[in-house]
Amino acid sequence: MELAHSLLLNEDALAQITEAKRPVFIFEWLRFLDKVLVAANKVDVKEKQKKLVEQLTGLISSAPGPPTRKLLAKNLATLYSIGDTFTVFQTLDKCNDIIKSKDDTPAYLPTKLAAVACVGAFYEKMGRMLGSSFPDTINNLLKALKSAESQGRGEILLSLQKVLSGLGGAAASCHRDIYKNARSLLTDRSMAVRCAVAKCLLELQNEAVFMWTTELENVATLCFKALEGSNYGVRVAVSKLLGTVMATALMPKQAAVMRQNVKRATLEEVLELMATGFLRGGSGFLKSGGEMLKGGASVSREVRVGVTQAYVVFVTTLGGQWLERNFATFLSHVLDLVSHPRATQTHVEAVYSRRCVSFMLRATLGGLLGEKAQIAAGKEICQAISKQMRAVEAVVNDTSGENKAGAADVSASQHVMVCALKELGSLVQSLSATASPLIQEPSIGLLETVTSVLLHPSMAARLAAAWCLRCVAVALPYQLTPLLDRCAERINNLKSSPEAVSGYSFAMAALLGGVHQCPLGIPHSKGKVSAEDLLRTAAQNSRLSLQRTQAGWLLLGALMTLGPSLVRYHLPKMLLLWRNVFPRSQKELEAEKARGDSFTWQVTLEGRAGALCAMRSFVAHCPELLTEDVIRRLMTPIECAMTMIVPAIIKVHGAHLKASAAMVRLRLYDILALLPPKTYEGSFNALLRELVAEFTLTDNSANTTTSLLRSLCHYDDSVLMGSWLQETDHKSIEDQLQPNSASGSGALEHDPSSIYLRVPVGEAIPGPLPLGVSVIDASVALFGVVFPHVSFKHRLQMLDHFAECIKQAKGVRQQAVQLNIFTAVLSALKGLAENKSTLGPEEVRKSALALVMGALDNPNPILRCAAGEALGRMAQVVGEATFIARMAQYSFDKLKSARDVVSRTGHSLALGCLHRYVGGIGSGQHLKTSVSILLALAQDGSSHEVQTWALHSLALIVDSSGPMYRGYVEPTLSLVLTLLLTVPPSHTEVHQCLGRCLGALITTVGPELQGNGATISTIRSSCLVGCAIMQDHSDSLVQAAAISCLQQLHMFAPRHVNLSSLVPCLCVHLCSSHLLLRRAAVACLRQLAQREAAEVCEYAMSLAKRAGDSKDSTTINLNITETGLEGVLFGMLDRETDRKLCSDIHDTLGHMLSSLAVEKLSHWLKLCKDVLAATTGDSTTYCKDSEKKDEMDDDIMFTALGEENKTKPSVAPRWVTRVFAADCLCRIILLCENADKTHFDLAAARDLLVLHLSDLIRMAFMAATDHSNQLRMAGLQALEDIIKKFASVPEPEFPGHVILEQYQANVGAALRPAFSPDTPSDITAKACQVCSTWIGSGVVSDLNDLRRVHNLLLSSLDKVQAGKGSSSQLYSESATTMEKLAVLKAWAEVRMKTLLTPAQNTVPSDCRHHLSPSQVLITLVQPELPSLSRLWLAMLQDYALLTLPAEFSSQLPPDGGAFYTPETIDTARLHYRNSWAPVLHAVALWLSSTGFGGAEESEEPPAPSRAPGLPQGVSATTKTFEELVKDRMHLMLGVSIEFLCFPRPEEPIEHVMSCLQALCTLLDSPCAKTHIAEDQLLAVELLNVLHRLLLTRDPPAVQLQVTAVVQETIRAALDHLRQQRTSKEEGGEKDSQSTLGEGGDTGELLPGKSLVFAAMELLVFILVRHLPQLNTRVKESPSHVPLRPQRLPEESARLVANTVSILAELPSLCSPAGSMTILPTVLFLITGVLRETAVKTGDNSVPLPVSAALQGIKTIITSPLARVESTQTQWTGLVRSSLASVLEYSQPGKPDMDEVSMLTAITLFLLSASNEIVGVTVLQKGCMDRFRNGLNSSDPWVRVQARCYQLLLSVFQHSSRALSTPYIHALAPLMVEKLKAVECSRPGTAAELQAVQEGIRVLENLVGMGEEQNRVQLLALLVPTLISYLLDENAISSAPQVSKGLHDFALQNLMRIGPLYPAAFKTVIGAAPELKTRLESAIRANQASSKAKAAARQAQPAVQAAPTIKLKTSFF
Repeated sequence: MELAHSLLLNEDALAQITEAKRPVFIFEWLRFLDKVLVAANKVDVKEKQKKLVEQLTGLISSAPGPPTRKLLAKNLATLYSIGDTFTVFQTLDKCNDIIKSKDDTPAYLPTKLAAVACVGAFYEKMGRMLGSSFPDTINNLLKALKSAESQGRGEILLSLQKVLSGLGGAAASCHRDIYKNARSLLTDRSMAVRCAVAKCLLELQNEAVFMWTTELENVATLCFKALEGSNYGVRVAVSKLLGTVMATALMPKQAAVMRQNVKRATLEEVLELMATGFLRGGSGFLKSGGEMLKGGASVSREVRVGVTQAYVVFVTTLGGQWLERNFATFLSHVLDLVSHPRATQTHVEAVYSRRCVSFMLRATLGGLLGEKAQIAAGKEICQAISKQMRAVEAVVNDTSGENKAGAADVSASQHVMVCALKELGSLVQSLSATASPLIQEPSIGLLETVTSVLLHPSMAARLAAAWCLRCVAVALPYQLTPLLDRCAERINNLKSSPEAVSGYSFAMAALLGGVHQCPLGIPHSKGKVSAEDLLRTAAQNSRLSLQRTQAGWLLLGALMTLGPSLVRYHLPKMLLLWRNVFPRSQKELEAEKARGDSFTWQVTLEGRAGALCAMRSFVAHCPELLTEDVIRRLMTPIECAMTMIVPAIIKVHGAHLKASAAMVRLRLYDILALLPPKTYEGSFNALLRELVAEFTLTDNSANTTTSLLRSLCHYDDSVLMGSWLQETDHKSIEDQLQPNSASGSGALEHDPSSIYLRVPVGEAIPGPLPLGVSVIDASVALFGVVFPHVSFKHRLQMLDHFAECIKQAKGVRQQAVQLNIFTAVLSALKGLAENKSTLGPEEVRKSALALVMGALDNPNPILRCAAGEALGRMAQVVGEATFIARMAQYSFDKLKSARDVVSRTGHSLALGCLHRYVGGIGSGQHLKTSVSILLALAQDGSSHEVQTWALHSLALIVDSSGPMYRGYVEPTLSLVLTLLLTVPPSHTEVHQCLGRCLGALITTVGPELQGNGATISTIRSSCLVGCAIMQDHSDSLVQAAAISCLQQLHMFAPRHVNLSSLVPCLCVHLCSSHLLLRRAAVACLRQLAQREAAEVCEYAMSLAKRAGDSKDSTTINLNITETGLEGVLFGMLDRETDRKLCSDIHDTLGHMLSSLAVEKLSHWLKLCKDVLAATTGDSTTYCKDSEKKDEMDDDIMFTALGEENKTKPSVAPRWVTRVFAADCLCRIILLCENADKTHFDLAAARDLLVLHLSDLIRMAFMAATDHSNQLRMAGLQALEDIIKKFASVPEPEFPGHVILEQYQANVGAALRPAFSPDTPSDITAKACQVCSTWIGSGVVSDLNDLRRVHNLLLSSLDKVQAGKGSSSQLYSESATTMEKLAVLKAWAEVRMKTLLTPAQNTVPSDCRHHLSPSQVLITLVQPELPSLSRLWLAMLQDYALLTLPAEFSSQLPPDGGAFYTPETIDTARLHYRNSWAPVLHAVALWLSSTGFGGAEESEEPPAPSRAPGLPQGVSATTKTFEELVKDRMHLMLGVSIEFLCFPRPEEPIEHVMSCLQALCTLLDSPCAKTHIAEDQLLAVELLNVLHRLLLTRDPPAVQLQVTAVVQETIRAALDHLRQQRTSKEEGGEKDSQSTLGEGGDTGELLPGKSLVFAAMELLVFILVRHLPQLNTRVKESPSHVPLRPQRLPEESARLVANTVSILAELPSLCSPAGSMTILPTVLFLITGVLRETAVKTGDNSVPLPVSAALQGIKTIITSPLARVESTQTQWTGLVRSSLASVLEYSQPGKPDMDEVSMLTAITLFLLSASNEIVGVTVLQKGCMDRFRNGLNSSDPWVRVQARCYQLLLSVFQHSSRALSTPYIHALAPLMVEKLKAVECSRPGTAAELQAVQEGIRVLENLVGMGEEQNRVQLLALLVPTLISYLLDENAISSAPQVSKGLHDFALQNLMRIGPLYPAAFKTVIGAAPELKTRLESAIRANQASSKAKAAARQAQPAVQAAPTIKLKTSFF
């Protein structure tokens, strides 16, 4: 392939490769040329131009394939436009000659087509440069057009289109000729040609004025005819032509009008023309007058659908602004369409017409208008409805019967009503809360208007009105309760009107069905609807009985959707009602048949259908209530319904009961499908008879087919069945053209119960199919459920019966029966697979196989698809190799012999399906045969259908075989490439399947594609060529396939996919009119953005620049402005309604945001700001011509059609997009925080978040005060994030203030609206959260400023205190619960904040208020505390009850708690779960600060009247204070322990922290301490729970908090023990002392009962977690590598320190015997910690754990235990072994060991436990060694020596001489030696000087300790040493500072010692005269220095260096 990359074609290389590979080589060269020509140097091109032209024109006659000729033409044209043009006419003539050639052989055709393509390309590129040659060329093309076959016709028309576009107005002389020749081809039998003509004429109408003036009617007629028998592609192309021509006729293009004086058409004329197509189709105008009178045939559906699309194109082309101005006219026109008798000849036709009109309205109104304009449109629709309704009322009230024609008007008006109400509903629902002006404005009276339609005589209109009300309620939930109330009231007042009963019950049912979409729900009491009355009174008045029965059951069904929590209360009554509708016994059933007339039967049947429907709703919505008992009671009526024989009744009472009977069956099948089949096993036989009769049409003369077949076939087979139309923007109207019965004719009136059911995903409004189809669908679905549970015998009977039924039926009926049977069989096989059961023995399989194989040869492609699918599923269910082999072999044989298309397609699919369902392993042995056969079939150029099916099956096989297919990849790939290069582009299905194959092959090769081997490179380049060919194809589905192939390639081999060309291509597709292509493009962008967001955005921007630079920017129909790709995607969110697409756009933007937002902060914030700032104030923003390129392209369905100068409206972002933008804002803040903390620091000014703070606040403010509730939530969330992140950022210009302070007004203003009475609870709850964050953040410390926000919380608190049931309720009780708890939580959080004083508050008092922030908060909270504490306690009590396990539910109070009602208990639990933790903490604070409320209780009398919501038990009258303390203690501990036992993983860590802090605070108070100490088991349980918490939660903060709680618990126990001891001592029981404490006499600690044991468990866990080396087992394990002790991170160090200090306190909790049990462990751990953490630090500080360990050692050694006789020996042993351990750990030679800490520990033992250690020589020797090492230490800091001297001093001075003497003897000489040596090496640093000073101090002390007689000897050691430190007077001036310091120190000491021991001093000095002279000269020199200095010196001793080592704690 690389050889193809040269400017000239490498002919040598071409000659060397095989024939088959040449086309690929040539194509690759042309691709290279296409890229290189544009970029190459013009001079190079001109040099080689001659040769290049030769090579390229040579290729024309080499019969190139379609993609090759396209590229060839493009390259030739480009070459001439870049190089010289003088040979262009030669080349043009050459092409014209080829076109004129008489050679008609198929072999010559590609050459002709290539010549045609070249001509088109020349004119398109060079246009008028080719001057006057165009008339000949055009005539030549038109001549060829007459004789060409379809492929040629298509190519010539596309060329003509290019010629026209290149020449523009210059070709005017030829316009008429082209029009005449082309128009007749609009009805060509080839669909591809029709599309080409439409495109050609679309180009022509740009310049040919006659097309939209004189010829306008003819063009319209032509288009209508072209739509007859059309396919989807033709409908899109022709509707685009028709819509554009009509739009141009109405608003012609300026240039054309200037040239010719044109009469413009009026809007009425244009619409009238379009209407003829809609109503009369292509039958011409007025000619059909006679037919018209006869009522003529109805218009063909294709025409109607096509014209519908044309209407949308028409309006879209004219734009949103036009629609806004002319909406009234447009609306009345489309509504007239649907009231026209021709549009509604049959019921199904009427539904179809309604669907079309609804589509027109939704596509234009929903997409082109901004929110403001939509509201105006809503007004218009309201007016239209009320106008219609007035007319209807006039007819209904006209009793005289004068208005005969009126009746017809009423029936026509129902369709108008349905369309108008449906659109109004959709409009309100899409506007959501922004629709409130539309609802609230009295002049519109929307609700009155809609409610009035509930009395319309037609059921369809009433249902539509009910649906519209449901939309209003879902959009504006506060309307839900009032609407329900109003309907209930009207139903009561208008009991006697059948319409009212029916209409208002529909409305109530619809509203109840909408409740699940309103998170806040409705009050529980609203659930008690008046259904029962209706059913009771049904029999009283026969005129109303039918409506009342239907209404009653409908309401009950709707009630069930409210879910188990509500239905639970009504269940017994419901079961009774259900039982009473059906006869109780067989006898009653028989008796019933004999009675009654047809009317009573109708009422009975309706009642039973209704009852079954309500049951279905119950089973579907309340599965939790379906106990075995309930199912048993339901089965009684159901079984009766199964045995009720209906046909007999119909015979007697007339066929009009058929519908009611069918309804009963439908409901029965529906409910049975939901129940477990085991429950109705007994009735299988009767049931199956009924089901089979249903779908084999036994009693049904109509040939009704089921609608389920498509959904049961595999999604991937859509290409064969055409069901991909489900995935287009026109789905809702294209459905009408599907072949099955009544397809796409869904309407509410077919099944009123659908008004309260959930709407199927992807539907806007429920559309149940007509009853006939629904029953068959239900029977098929139920058959699938039951079949797996039926015996094999019955299965065989049924399968045989099916074969018989197919044989009996003939013609069309046979097709229908067969379709239904196949759907049922598929449904059954699917059921078997899901149940993992088998098909059955041989004869069952045989019968099934015969049935399936018979259909593989059926002419109906859908049946063949179903048969293939069934075959695959059978293979899956049987799962035996032999069976599979037999099936495969049968198809092999068939394919080898068959020649007809039908069986070749059927059996090739069979092979694909076999592989698909059995997978690669199961069908491996057939792989080779299958592949070879399918590859052969795929090359069968004679039938494109065979190619399509074969390639589709091949793709299935590649997909399912996985790696087993690797061997066949190359041949398959080369076939795919060959076909891509040769199959005509008009056969799009073949190309789509080729795309599927290519995608599957790429997946098979997979990650290998990254390799560099020769074969892999070839495979990879083949894949890329294939993708390139498909990308260039004209069909959107093929382009989508290309994109998904490239996406796969990018996943496996990202380096080889060229993003610079792919990304711009994807961006262009974002504006495609094809949903599937837009989806593919966005899905691909999503994957690219995940890895390479920055590159993607860059390439997209380069596309925008290119579009701006190039002269012909018309080619790129995309508006990427400076906002880049992200801006386009945000814009798409406003227009797209497809859920998958929108979610992918969200993800793509999310990935981009994550990668780019931090670097391009301003850009992203501006994006969000622009979206949020676009309020609904301005419906459409207009733009000047110059900005046209910068505007978002805003068509929903079609890309722009207008030319450059037309202004284009852009819709302001809709609320959904604004919510997304607000979420993005929160993500940006988070990303900045994670990326770099300086984003919050104003001092470091880059493009940082803090610089945009005012924008952030503004955005949050805009969102928080919007109409839309979702946006308000997002805005408040953003505000909270901003406050949290910026609370502590200082304001650099005003020291002592924070940056947020200036925004307090904005924050207050953003919060205020959320507290207004009509705000939904969830928003108020969120606002409370923000309030508490703001108040607690410490930003504002001025009381008066804080009051603004504080008052909002105060007002809410009053609401809470008002208690239950006081306010009028709009939402459910749980919403009230949520709001009240949020308020209490907010107050609790503020109370907690009073503890913490943020760092910023330590500022000079002059610039702040005199109170500190926490004091300010206390002044705010204090007054409310009495009432708050009561509410808090009540809330905790509720929470405690709600957390009880289900088995204690009987103990819950029957009327609910303080803040919840029993009905809403399930939802209330969630709200409590969110808010209990801060409240717990606040209550703990209150309890500990008021001594458990003792102070409060005594002050104020119990006032339950103030808070009626609280249980009475809280007041203090009934209980003593002790009981109260106990209760509260139990409550607090209970809640905490319950939570900490098992905190759910999703619980925020803050809750865990709050809970632990609350426990800490609680245990601070004396009452709590005594309580927990007295109940030891409670304390043990607490510690066990905390231990468990440590196992599951990691964060260090939690672990630290746990140690704090443990410490409090242990302290409480200690205090308690001390009290006991003192009381016993006072009682004089000295002896019993020893047994007090844990362990008693024996010293045994019982796990589970012992507090000490529990504490030890927990503490050991923490220690081993952070210092695993402490665990001896670790060391013994063979894999253990000894670790060097390392410094712990700060948090771990604090933890270990806390743990050690608690450990040291534990022995004091035990009796002496008990402490002996734990001491070994405790000492082992503490000395171990010392060993592991005593590490040298850089700054010589002592690590926390070390000081804790030393302190712990001291605590233990100095404890009173040493004085207990009974344990003396044990104690001594312990102390000695501990010291031995320390000595062992401190052996020299360990690199990082901190000797100082070890020596300190040794000294501790020596000083505190001298008695135990004296005389143990081993230990004594060890200690001396350690000190010796310390003195000899080579420590550069001399820190060890200095400390060593200090420690030795304390040892030498010890009171026990027995201890100190040996040490003095052993170590003093060494010290003297050391100090003597200083004379030679004087200290160089302050630290060294200090060491010397410390040493001298020790010597001085020794001199002092010595007895008088030895003093001279001792001084003889000290004085000479000191004198040797003195400098002589010459040296002193030049000596360094430290040296001088030593001199001064020595001198002072000598001058101090002299007077102390005068006699001895003299003796020493006298003995050595040289000492005397040195001393005297030093003294002289000292006096000689100035007096002032001397005076100053004496005032302060000359110690220059302060000691550098200070232990944090003094251990001695």
